[in-house]
Amino acid sequence: MTSDAVSRCLPDAGTTGLRWRPATTEDLDGWAGLIARTAAVERPVWYEKRGDLVHVLESTKNPPQTNTLLGLDATGVPRAYGRITKNPDGDKATGMACVDPQWQQRGIGSAVLKWQEEQARRRFETDAASGHRPTPPRLRIQTEEQHEHQAELLKGHGYGAVRWFNEMHRPLAGQLPDVLLPDGLELRTLDASLFESVRLAHNDAFRDHWGSEPRDEESWRFTLEEPTGRHDLSAVVIDASSGSVAGYQLTSHDPQSASERGFREGYTELLGVRRAYRGRGVAQALLADAMRRYSQAGMDVASLDVDSANPTGALQLYLGMGYAPVNRSMTWEKML
Repeated sequence: MTSDAVSRCLPDAGTTGLRWRPATTEDLDGWAGLIARTAAVERPVWYEKRGDLVHVLESTKNPPQTNTLLGLDATGVPRAYGRITKNPDGDKATGMACVDPQWQQRGIGSAVLKWQEEQARRRFETDAASGHRPTPPRLRIQTEEQHEHQAELLKGHGYGAVRWFNEMHRPLAGQLPDVLLPDGLELRTLDASLFESVRLAHNDAFRDHWGSEPRDEESWRFTLEEPTGRHDLSAVVIDASSGSVAGYQLTSHDPQSASERGFREGYTELLGVRRAYRGRGVAQALLADAMRRYSQAGMDVASLDVDSANPTGALQLYLGMGYAPVNRSMTWEKML
């Protein structure tokens, strides 16, 4: 897409009071500051940090020149941001955005959302023209249930909630479960020698999960280099007879969240078991191992998120391991 095409679909500066352009590396501190200011008021469970934004700017599938948007005030301070991501063969685009609390209720959120929709349409058209599988354009956006103003904005623009997710916590005080793996399966701490085999296992394990798309080398690198990732608290189950990955658990820990949420949290970012190894206690063993690792690292809580309609019965698994729902989020969708 040419720069002229990008400029034609930018929000109107006169209406919004902001000057709009794509994000660059020079914006990283101000961009992260905008998100942090918004989070300080809205208190989301998770929000993007500077390191996450570095990955946004590094993406080759979603170049920042056409897939990011910053709105700056007259002094050059970022006051609003939006972006979309899409895999070339994917059937959806995903949107992220925020507006500085002092600049909300001025129509800026709607302007960013309209930009996201237009960019998503263009992405679907461009990908189809490049030979990728043509699919009807759709945009998905996730919000937390507590953020009713975001839900109202999306509903007002024709979005409907299509999926719900539960954040679940398991206190680590007291006795922790002890789950043994079947003979022939071995548990190892995640290390660089396992990165690629775990990626392939992840793509296999999640091929029957709603909304999941295969992760290529770049997106997997971003996953493993996530700023709060903790490989020392992550584990992989190996089939000793073949060397294949049977299952895996990837953990993150954000020290800053302890002061914001009042507890130290080990978060299971991804938990997957390949189909051939399901029903053998692999997931339970990985979760029990994670709890022990978290407890030894001084964590108070083990946490994760689960799709309420997960086809593998994950919700019941987590309840059986002592996790309980504490927050809910939803995914909104609009056909474009």
